[in-house]
Amino acid sequence: MSEQTEAPRRRRWLVRSAVVLAGLLLSLVVGVTTASAEAGFGPHLARYSVTTDDLVVVDLGPLGTLEVDSPLPLTLGARVTVQEIPATLTEVDDATTLQALSGDLQRYVQFFSAPRTTIEDVTRAVVADAVRRTARTFVVLVALWWVGRLVLGAPRRAELAQVLAAHRAHLAGATALAVLVATVSTSSLGPHDRVEESRPVSQVFAGTALEGARVTGRLGGVIDTYGTKVLAAYRTNQDFYAKADTALAAAWDERQVLQARASRVREQVLPVPAATPPDGPPALPPDPTASPEASPTPEPTPTTPEEDLVVLVVVSDLHCNVGMAPLITTLVERSGASVVLDAGDTTMNGTAVEQYCTSTFASAVPDGVDLVAVGGNHDSADSARSYASAGATVLHGDVVEVAGIRVLGDSDPNETRAGAATASLGESVTEVGERLARTACDDEADLLLIHTPAVGDRVLSTGCVPAQVSGHWHRRTDPEQVGLGIRYISASSAGATLGQATVGPLNGTAELTVLRWDPATRLVVDSQVVRVTPSAGVEVGERRPWPQVVLPQRGGPVPINGPVPS
Repeated sequence: MSEQTEAPRRRRWLVRSAVVLAGLLLSLVVGVTTASAEAGFGPHLARYSVTTDDLVVVDLGPLGTLEVDSPLPLTLGARVTVQEIPATLTEVDDATTLQALSGDLQRYVQFFSAPRTTIEDVTRAVVADAVRRTARTFVVLVALWWVGRLVLGAPRRAELAQVLAAHRAHLAGATALAVLVATVSTSSLGPHDRVEESRPVSQVFAGTALEGARVTGRLGGVIDTYGTKVLAAYRTNQDFYAKADTALAAAWDERQVLQARASRVREQVLPVPAATPPDGPPALPPDPTASPEASPTPEPTPTTPEEDLVVLVVVSDLHCNVGMAPLITTLVERSGASVVLDAGDTTMNGTAVEQYCTSTFASAVPDGVDLVAVGGNHDSADSARSYASAGATVLHGDVVEVAGIRVLGDSDPNETRAGAATASLGESVTEVGERLARTACDDEADLLLIHTPAVGDRVLSTGCVPAQVSGHWHRRTDPEQVGLGIRYISASSAGATLGQATVGPLNGTAELTVLRWDPATRLVVDSQVVRVTPSAGVEVGERRPWPQVVLPQRGGPVPINGPVPS
């Protein structure tokens, strides 16, 4: 190809590349500066929008605004429009405004206990919206480009190309200037570039992440009288759970020392016989006349060293107490758990606002550890979706395998909302149990994870699942035989107490449970309860052997309703 034909071709490609680059830049500017998302802000829903005035502004409607300098680059900021502040709040006085807002106090404390997860959720949502808007804008620009070409036609385009060829340098400069102007024109001046306006700075935030925040309107009065109370409660909450987390680490380490000492004593007193075959002695059949309480309990098989047992941490009925999140992290790390089982009621009402609850608990599970959950009667389809998007495996009547253990489970058949009676979601407890029983017998499962214990009675009667973990009662029931399986009911991991909030320092004792599972026998080996008390103390219990199932006598009654119908 001659140099005379190569030069025009190169110029055409340069022009086209410049046009595409300009289109992409303009689309990116439009996409970023118009992006928005809806998410929670404390107890309220809020609209998060990207701005370009170098400020983060929280708009509380009739109360005014709170402004802080934005940490984002390129004069980018954000506007948070809280959508649920009552318009009737027209005055600031202790008798009206504070009374109207005091019901939100605990939920604000809860929110600010773990703001990072909300920020991450909002960031992901806004970035996704910005990408969608950028792509749509670019598609529109490309479509306009091709429509223009078709409307003009080839002869007219050739004429225009000849006319504009002489002004190519000017056009390139004008295009660059237009893109620059479009970029800058979407930005307002930053706070350091404009005339300072009179905005009171609240001293309530001194020593916090909001230090130096400016407030407008009636919000200043509310913060001065109400904010002190919120921050005091917040600091009390943080101090309590920091103390409890430290106590958990110390108590767990102390228990580990005691267990190691006891293990050494057992090895010295009860040495393993030299004649024991590599696969261990044959298992003896259970005594049909023995009761469940008197049945022998299994120890780890000789072929499965303790370090190869699968460790699971069980939580239940967290009810959005995000203060417990650091303790979950500590227990998982200290115990070496591979799986966290959440037996439901992770939220309080399953609302979209409570996304920060599920995100916080999901973030508390270290990388590489599986989180398997079921919905409780206080959860919802929305909370299940947000939990799943945060990384949890939420069960919907299926069997999943994690760390070698096959877990079956489903959400609760009932729905309970604050101030309303419990309602069925379409299936009764019996119907859900029948469905899960058929699945258990058709698809091998090692453990049943549900919220309400009674749902699993029908499943355990089949003998197709050897163990069940559940919650709901807010009190623990140690492992016991039900039907042909072993049922364990976890107490609330948020210290839930009747009539008391689960936000703030614990009102009742919170419990978490550590299970160890043997991949050789495919049975749970033992359980260990961790109790966190309202005084921020922690008790780590001993490992208690998991009971064996006692089979009924020949010709005796089959426990709980007989065989499963096909």
